[in-house]
Amino acid sequence: MTRPFDDTDRLCVNTIRTLSIDAVEKANSGHPGMPLGAAPMAWVLWSRHLKHDPKDPTWPDRDRFVLSGGHGSMLIYSLLHLFGYDLSIEDIQNFRQWGSKTPGHPEFGHTAGVEATTGPLGQGSANAVGMAMAEQWWARMAGEVVDHHTYAIVTDGDLMEGISAEAASLAGYLGLGKLIYLYDSNDVTLDGPADLAFREDVTARYAAYGWHVQTVENGDDDLDALDAAIHAAKSDAARPSLIEVKTTIGFGSPKKAGTSSAHGSPLGEDEVAATKKALGWDATEPFHVPAEARVRFEEAAARGTTAHTAWNSRYTQWKAASPELEATFHDAQAGVLPADFTSDLPRWEKGEKLATRAANGEALNALARRVPWLLGGDADLSGSTKTRLKDEPDFGEGTGRNVRFGVREHAMGAIANGMLYHGGIRPYTATFFVFSDYMRPPIRLAALSHLPLISVFTHDSVGVGEDGPTHQPIEHLAALRAIPNLQVIRPADANETAGAWKVALETTDRPTALVFTRQGVPTISDPDAAHAGVDQGAWIVRDVDTPQAIALASGSEVHVAIEAADALQSEGIAVRVVSMPSWERFAAQDAAVRDAILPPDVTARVALEAGVSMGWHRWVGDRGVVLGIDRFGASAPGGTVLKEMGMTTDRVTDAVRDLLAG
Repeated sequence: MTRPFDDTDRLCVNTIRTLSIDAVEKANSGHPGMPLGAAPMAWVLWSRHLKHDPKDPTWPDRDRFVLSGGHGSMLIYSLLHLFGYDLSIEDIQNFRQWGSKTPGHPEFGHTAGVEATTGPLGQGSANAVGMAMAEQWWARMAGEVVDHHTYAIVTDGDLMEGISAEAASLAGYLGLGKLIYLYDSNDVTLDGPADLAFREDVTARYAAYGWHVQTVENGDDDLDALDAAIHAAKSDAARPSLIEVKTTIGFGSPKKAGTSSAHGSPLGEDEVAATKKALGWDATEPFHVPAEARVRFEEAAARGTTAHTAWNSRYTQWKAASPELEATFHDAQAGVLPADFTSDLPRWEKGEKLATRAANGEALNALARRVPWLLGGDADLSGSTKTRLKDEPDFGEGTGRNVRFGVREHAMGAIANGMLYHGGIRPYTATFFVFSDYMRPPIRLAALSHLPLISVFTHDSVGVGEDGPTHQPIEHLAALRAIPNLQVIRPADANETAGAWKVALETTDRPTALVFTRQGVPTISDPDAAHAGVDQGAWIVRDVDTPQAIALASGSEVHVAIEAADALQSEGIAVRVVSMPSWERFAAQDAAVRDAILPPDVTARVALEAGVSMGWHRWVGDRGVVLGIDRFGASAPGGTVLKEMGMTTDRVTDAVRDLLAG
């Protein structure tokens, strides 16, 4: 029988509160209001329900916890410290300082126990959906060794963001019964009362999404009601759950409780003292943890350690009974690819013509046959992106691997990030390249968090044609290349496409954007050379003994550059052609490798790319010429638009002649 809540439990709640406001006050920066209001729900969840082991924060069958309102980061830092994770009192005192383990918003991989990087509101709520999807898939694959919940504390701000609506809609559709949101419903945002812009019935909205909804009216103090609500949520295995917890932001603060002034600024020394007095806190020194509370936190943490030990025993028995499945599970959790994962990659003969989006579909399916935990989907565009896995059912149908994200690009990226945070899944997403704008926030967070997200983008240029400028990417390559730690690969042909997929799967420390054509392009080289060239980031696809000029291009423009070099050869002009599928990979090569491909003494260089010219001057130098498209497109057949926008052989030949004459 579960022990009744007592005064020591309330002391633990107030320990979370006071530790949090002390850290914010010392930093003179932060958000004290949320930890003061949300501490009771956090204590009940972490002490009675969350299955976690501070001694091993990454064991596979732990419950996942996401603090989606990352501005309230001191709440999770206080919890991690008090429950015995590798976060000292000195780390708490160093909140928001240079080099600290306690940055302003939680960062995955930076602080033990932080499951997701939650900065922009709404991202964490969608990450939690991805975590729950990963758990559901592996529970159906592996059975008894995967059985855990995903919890998220979400805020008014999270639920205003459109991404949370996209993610919640999909979660309800999929029936993610092990996903539970605790909604910190305090009716206050940074500018003032939430009803300045937010008056909807959130529980009715989530019920319409297919969620199980409840309300706890007194989230400031009613620990029993919080406990009962979480129990009820866990008992509904067919629906995700939203528990609206009515709280007071800045609870206990005599002057700031219930107001926006408790949201984004320290309380102030006098108000901290007054708040502690109102909470019945006797200690005068900051960062005090009562011994009685410390013992209770240790007892609660031991519950998780016991659960972990029991799981280890089950896992040992399961491993003996299912050695092949266990090996797959182990490799998936470790991110280790099968030794033969590329053995089925298709190979194309020089001269074959097909769209790189089509080659992408063939390469993806070949890899998926060898990597069982590779799964993903698209934003209602599988017929166009060619990213559907053949002979596989949809996600949610047993262990189906085709995720139908629906027209939800923003949530799609964040959900895939959530799968990566969870571990054991290698997800990919797909949509038209022009809609990468909708996915930029989760791609940026994947780059910041070193997540190996694979984002497939097709219809990569004005070659899209008749759909017109709204659907023709112009600035998008430059926009993605501007994101630190993102690897962008735009292959020139089918063999480079297969090489791009190989590189993307082998990359484990950063995301990859794969950018493919709608229109057919000729195969320009043999597979082995193309794979090596993509791995290097740039390579020579047409060479001469002593180049007078170099033509550089990516994607569908590479074959145009080759045609231009062939035409110039008849005039006695020797032109080397370089395919540059990935600037980032090429920039990472040693100077000797880069100089061998782009000799410093060959300064007559022309770059050709069907997008804005921004960035290419790095590769062509001060004397070089960039032939790009620095305007929006137009509605006409793709070939016509490419011609009218100057993606032609004649434009390249003219530019080379002018450089050599000048």
